[in-house]
Parts: sequence; structure tokens; C-alpha cells
Amino acid sequence: MAAETDIDDADTAPDIGTDVDTDIADIDIDTLTGWGRTAPTHARVIRPRTYEEAAAAVLACGARGSIARGLGRAYGDAAQNAGGSVLDMTGLARIRAVDAEAGLVVCDAGVSLHHLMEVLLPLGWFVPVTPGTRYVTVGGAVGADIHGKNHHVSGSFARHVVALDLLTADGRVRTVAPGTPLFDATAGGMGLTGVILSVTLRLLPVETSLMSVDTERATDLDDLMARLTANDDRYRYSVAWIDLLARGSATGRAVLTRGDHAPYDALPVRARRARREPLAFRPGRLPAAPAYVPEGLLGRASVGLFNELWYRKAPRHSTGRLQRLSSFFHPLDGVPHWNRVYGRGGFVQYQFVVGHGQEETLRRVVRRIATRGCPSFLAVLKRFGAADPGWLSFPMPGWTLALDIPASLSGLGAFLDELDEEVVAAGGRVYLAKDSRLRPELLAAMYPRLTDFRELRAALDPRGVFVSDLARRLAL
Repeated sequence: MAAETDIDDADTAPDIGTDVDTDIADIDIDTLTGWGRTAPTHARVIRPRTYEEAAAAVLACGARGSIARGLGRAYGDAAQNAGGSVLDMTGLARIRAVDAEAGLVVCDAGVSLHHLMEVLLPLGWFVPVTPGTRYVTVGGAVGADIHGKNHHVSGSFARHVVALDLLTADGRVRTVAPGTPLFDATAGGMGLTGVILSVTLRLLPVETSLMSVDTERATDLDDLMARLTANDDRYRYSVAWIDLLARGSATGRAVLTRGDHAPYDALPVRARRARREPLAFRPGRLPAAPAYVPEGLLGRASVGLFNELWYRKAPRHSTGRLQRLSSFFHPLDGVPHWNRVYGRGGFVQYQFVVGHGQEETLRRVVRRIATRGCPSFLAVLKRFGAADPGWLSFPMPGWTLALDIPASLSGLGAFLDELDEEVVAAGGRVYLAKDSRLRPELLAAMYPRLTDFRELRAALDPRGVFVSDLARRLAL
């Protein structure tokens, strides 16, 4: 790849960075962390209200550079920039156009998936991919190339992007199309190619705001993988919660939940009589987690009890239960600030993927986590489909396991380093949007297009304007 010529395959919009007012209205010095609440750093936080203000902020960012930030749901340090600038993009949150016939939406990068659902569901459309929270911005969804429960069917978020407008380090705005090197570097590029300003997204048609859900218990990890392998392609969405404290013959026992959007005819007669009701979006909400939670609340005993109750309360087998979208996709969104339950020390989310044929590696990692007694009550296993085109996109065909672990757990860093070695040896990788501690020397083995990414960045941004704590730590 010749990065010097590849970056010019995008259409270039008029330069908005040369004659703009450099008076940025809202600037603060803030302490920022990721959702895991580890590794806080200070930065100058700029809140642009227009594209012109965003360009002015980039051009005036100084020696420590800048990085875009959405709603702060990256778990690690991807949206932090110690001593530099951070562009809070949530003020740029307009839905610019909706084509309700073609199923397309054009929106600012600061629009949240939550807001898209509010606007689009009554029109009979849903976002094509959603992670475990709807409180992520569209720009963040592209930058992390998020995936959901439907990756085995639909791929990652960027697969559904028709075009995006990218503010680059020179103050220019480039309209970037899929299939170009700049698009593939930006999708999953963690904001390091530029600031995404707007996105044109292809949507998924739905008839209701309910899900038809099948649930079953798996007695151990082999039972779970067999169930997923046998008939996962029958479902659009599929995910398994795993009890990572179970040992012996129960190691890897799980609750498997799969489903699809409920058609109108599946609704009870009473609901069908209310013409507008089937597409209503009414997510529930519980009280917020307290600002202070004692350290050690989520220890082995408490998490073990929770896991036991959660597994036993799940039906052995149920089919076709109707469930709200919010309950199926985003159960934790109903508890504001749920990340506080880990205490002031925060938590690490560790997510890796290994390919098909590497099931023994997955078994070995699950056994090691169980033997170590890592108190994780948020642990999920999914199957990924075909790899996505982004050079730093995380998914690849195979198995992905994600788990939360209190950061205060003794010896956690060394333990996760050992798991990294297992993952690398199996040809797998960890998810950069959730990482907060990976060793940089492992990155190239995990992401084979890393050299291409670095070369394109060097050509597009020779002064290193776009930088983050993650980028410095991993030498991206």
C-alpha cells in the first residue's frame, strides 16, 4: 500500500479550517476516565457547537494534540488525552435527514443511538447494530467499529455506513466512502485519522419495538458452544451470559438468549388494536447507583451468589417470549452510572476473540478464569461472523468473550498478561475500545494491518495532531 496516494481517494469538501473564528465558546480543564473509571488524566475539554468550531479547535490544539470524545463509554483510555485537547462532540447532535422509504439517516457524529431509536422506531426503522448500551454516539460507533449480538449475521457498525464526513488534521473535511483506505483506517481507528463530523447510515426495518426471544440453559461450555454452532444462523441476535465462577463439570455454564424483532402479527390482539403502540419506545429506568460504593462489594462471595441465582432463575427452555428492546439489548442502561458499583478503583473489561478451530484456547482461558476466581458477573460469549474491513476492527470469525473484573483484584495485571499470550498464540486479539492495559509489543501480532494504519496516519497527519492516551500507550 502506498499511503501517500491512498489518502486522496476521498472527496474533499471546502476547507472550513482556514478562515474560521477561533473563539471556542465552551472550554474547561477536566479530569477524564473511560467507563471503567481507571487511569484518570487531565485535558482541555472543548465543546464545539458547529463544524467550524471543531475545525478551529483542531487547528489550535497545540503540541499535545487532540482527540474526539462522545459519551465516554469506551472502557479504557481511548477518548483521553493527557495534557492536550479533547473535543466533546455531544453538542453536535443533529439528525439532518431521514429517508423513511429508503431506510437512510444522515446525522451528526454526536447523535446517540438512544436518540436515533427515539426518532426512528416510530417510523419503522432500527439501528443496524447496537452494543450493550445505547448511550454511545454515532461517531464513537464508527471509531470503535462497534459490534452487537448480530455480528454473525450483520457484521459491525461500519458495514452499514454509506458515507461519512471526516475532519482531518489540516482542517479539511473529506467525504469518505466505504471501500477506500481512509474509510478502512477510520472504521475501528479509534479517532486517530480525524474527527468524524457526520454519518450516513443504512437502517434495519422493523414492525414493532418488541423482541421475540428464546432462552435456554447450557450446562457447561461445551454444551453452550454446541448449541451456538448447531443453530445460531436461525437467529438475528444471539448472546450467552456465562458463569465464570462455576468450576468442575459446571465450568462455563451459561444462559443462552437469542431472538429477532417481533413481527406485528406476533403481538397479542390487544396490542394490535393500539395502532401506534407496537412501535413505541419506552425504556425503563431504575434509580442511579450511589456515588460512593464500598470497595470489595463485588467480591467472589457476592458475585458467586448472584451468578447462582441468575442461572437458576433462567428458564431451562422458553420460546417466543416478547421482550422490550431495551430489556433485550441494554438491560444495564436502566441503572444510571452502574459502573460505580465497582467502587472508586473501577474495573477492567477484558474482551478477546479467537478463531474457529481455537476452541481449546477458549476452554483453557475460561478454566483459568474460573480457577483464579475472578469475580465477574458481566461475562458474555458470542460468535462472530466474517471479519470486517476496518484495519483495526476487532471482530474476526470465531468466539469472543467479554468480562468485567474489579481493577483492585490482586495480581490482575499479570494474570491478564498471561491471557494475552494465550490469545496471541491462538491468532486472536483484544478489543481496543475496551482495553486499558495491553502491552504494545503484542499489538502487531493481533492486528496484521497495523503497519498500513501507521503509514496512512503518518501521511495524513504528519504533525501527530490526533492522539490519545491509548495511542501513546500502544504507539499507534
